[in-house]
Amino acid sequence: MQLDFPLEYESRSMRLPHNDRDAALAPQRVDAEGRLAVASRGGQTRLLRLGQEGAAKIRLPRVPKGAPLEAVLINTAGGLTGGDRLAWAVDLAADARAVVTTQACEKIYRSAGGLAEVSSRLRLGPAARLAWLPQEAIVFDGARLARRLDVELAEGAEVLVLEAVVFGRAAMGEQVVTAEISDRWEVRRDGRLIHAEAFSIGPAVQATLERSAVAAGAGAVACLLLVADQAPQCLAAVRALIGASGGASAWTVGRTGKLLARVIARDSYGLRQRLVPLLELLNGEAALPKVWSI
Repeated sequence: MQLDFPLEYESRSMRLPHNDRDAALAPQRVDAEGRLAVASRGGQTRLLRLGQEGAAKIRLPRVPKGAPLEAVLINTAGGLTGGDRLAWAVDLAADARAVVTTQACEKIYRSAGGLAEVSSRLRLGPAARLAWLPQEAIVFDGARLARRLDVELAEGAEVLVLEAVVFGRAAMGEQVVTAEISDRWEVRRDGRLIHAEAFSIGPAVQATLERSAVAAGAGAVACLLLVADQAPQCLAAVRALIGASGGASAWTVGRTGKLLARVIARDSYGLRQRLVPLLELLNGEAALPKVWSI
């Protein structure tokens, strides 16, 4: 492959503890970070910089000419538990187009102590567009997870963000009685905060989800945010697709259009039945990542 601009690549293995007795007996923890930067060249979005550390890997599937760049984030540890840390950073230069997803659902296992921490930082230059579409996080009984998402948008940039959580695998008969999950989002345009929210549930997860004002017994939830000038115009179509399985609202913050949708379902299969048509509607210029169909 020939590139007409500099490409930077960095990969580091996991940092190991000192070889003293206590460190040797300590359980190994994930401490990983993946960094991706892309730029528009000749009407095509191309890789500019790629950094990988520890269990965080990034792969770039081949896409048709003219399509947005597609990136697949991979946690080679196979899941997260208490004490693990995973960080992602994605930067789009002006006019770049990209779709970022994960190879599979991220599994959040029972914690023996401490939080599993996941942080994601997205930065978009002028007129850039990013679809941030990780697959669902599957939470197991006793899990403890803290996630944070920070988005910085320049003038004219658009972002579509999805985060979904499944509390146990219904097909496997799993139940999540207790867990602690928190999710914080902050979205800024030109330094001004235009969207912020904080989701927290636990420790009595099952009892909370059974409340009619929360999820009425649903075991899978998702939050979808579109920041774009045309976002409010999609509200009627989004509400029609969601039906009684959630709700949606739209606003204009200054000159910025914003649409927020929340979806609930009994299990991950039912959640996908709602999410796939929603994403196809809101991410019209790009097809869903192929890994979503596996």
